[in-house]
Amino acid sequence: MDMTGARWRKSTKSGGNGGDCVEVADNLPGVILIRDTKNRDGGTLVFGPTAWRAFVTQLAQRP
Repeated sequence: MDMTGARWRKSTKSGGNGGDCVEVADNLPGVILIRDTKNRDGGTLVFGPTAWRAFVTQLAQRP
Protein backbone atom coordinates (compact mmCIF):
# COMPACT_ATOMS: atom_id res chain seq x y z
CA MET A 1 0.00 0.00 0.00
CA ASP A 2 1.34 3.43 -0.94
CA MET A 3 1.21 5.63 2.16
CA THR A 4 3.38 8.48 0.88
CA GLY A 5 0.43 10.88 0.76
CA ALA A 6 -0.70 10.13 4.32
CA ARG A 7 -1.12 13.22 6.50
CA TRP A 8 -0.44 12.09 10.04
CA ARG A 9 -1.88 13.78 13.12
CA LYS A 10 -1.61 12.94 16.79
CA SER A 11 -4.75 11.31 18.13
CA THR A 12 -6.82 13.51 20.43
CA LYS A 13 -6.84 10.59 22.90
CA SER A 14 -3.04 10.35 23.09
CA GLY A 15 -1.43 11.34 26.36
CA GLY A 16 0.32 14.70 26.57
CA ASN A 17 3.29 13.32 28.48
CA GLY A 18 5.17 11.96 25.46
CA GLY A 19 4.25 8.41 26.39
CA ASP A 20 1.26 6.70 24.86
CA CYS A 21 1.00 8.54 21.56
CA VAL A 22 -0.75 7.29 18.46
CA GLU A 23 -0.89 8.99 15.07
CA VAL A 24 -3.81 8.70 12.67
CA ALA A 25 -3.97 9.39 8.94
CA ASP A 26 -7.49 9.54 7.56
CA ASN A 27 -6.95 11.46 4.34
CA LEU A 28 -6.41 8.49 1.99
CA PRO A 29 -9.48 7.11 0.19
CA GLY A 30 -11.09 4.11 1.88
CA VAL A 31 -8.51 3.57 4.65
CA ILE A 32 -7.56 4.86 8.07
CA LEU A 33 -3.94 4.35 9.13
CA ILE A 34 -2.63 4.11 12.71
CA ARG A 35 0.98 4.09 13.93
CA ASP A 36 2.95 4.52 17.14
CA THR A 37 4.51 7.99 17.38
CA LYS A 38 7.58 6.62 19.16
CA ASN A 39 8.19 3.92 16.52
CA ARG A 40 6.95 5.27 13.20
CA ASP A 41 8.79 2.58 11.23
CA GLY A 42 7.52 -0.22 13.47
CA GLY A 43 4.41 -0.93 11.44
CA THR A 44 1.08 0.57 10.52
CA LEU A 45 -2.41 -0.70 11.19
CA VAL A 46 -4.80 -0.30 8.25
CA PHE A 47 -8.56 -0.10 8.80
CA GLY A 48 -11.44 0.18 6.38
CA PRO A 49 -14.14 2.71 7.38
CA THR A 50 -16.50 0.12 8.89
CA ALA A 51 -13.76 -1.62 10.87
CA TRP A 52 -12.46 1.77 12.06
CA ARG A 53 -15.90 2.75 13.41
CA ALA A 54 -16.18 -0.59 15.22
CA PHE A 55 -12.66 -0.19 16.68
CA VAL A 56 -13.34 3.34 17.94
CA THR A 57 -16.70 2.28 19.37
CA GLN A 58 -15.02 -0.54 21.33
CA LEU A 59 -12.37 1.82 22.67
CA ALA A 60 -14.99 4.31 23.80
CA GLN A 61 -16.70 1.59 25.84
CA ARG A 62 -13.58 0.71 27.81
CA PRO A 63 -13.51 1.79 31.47
